[in-house]
Amino acid sequence: MALPSVMSSQERAEAARWVEAENRRLAQEINQRNAQPNQNLGKDDFLRILVTQLSHQDPTAPMQDREFIAQMAQFSSLEQMTNMAADFARMAQMLKISEASSLLGKPVEIDTEHGPVQGVVQAVTRDEMPQVLVNGRFFAWEQVSLVFNEIEE
Repeated sequence: MALPSVMSSQERAEAARWVEAENRRLAQEINQRNAQPNQNLGKDDFLRILVTQLSHQDPTAPMQDREFIAQMAQFSSLEQMTNMAADFARMAQMLKISEASSLLGKPVEIDTEHGPVQGVVQAVTRDEMPQVLVNGRFFAWEQVSLVFNEIEE
């Protein structure tokens, strides 16, 4: 005996209610964060979609093993890429701090809203956003426009 693989109107209505409730919940979550909706799917979104797909699949035609394995491989790849992106961001931050630190004792020119400032880097902060101390004032690393050879006297 073959079971029909088409959803009944009651099942469609129930699925539509569930989707609407989930959309409302997600909208509230976004509004609570006061953030712009992210146009990229993350690993949490991917896992949520996979779990939803598995829990609402047709029992008479379950997801094939190959499909499930392919989706899990995609999830694993997504997680690895996310971890790599975080590692690259940390590495870029360390390089920025290292590069700023290498300017200690060197003459630089800094762009400011009042015009360029020249002086010798006296100190460097190792914060998330490195700053250089020139002429008794701290400036953002991004404001350094020129680095000069050390002057030999």
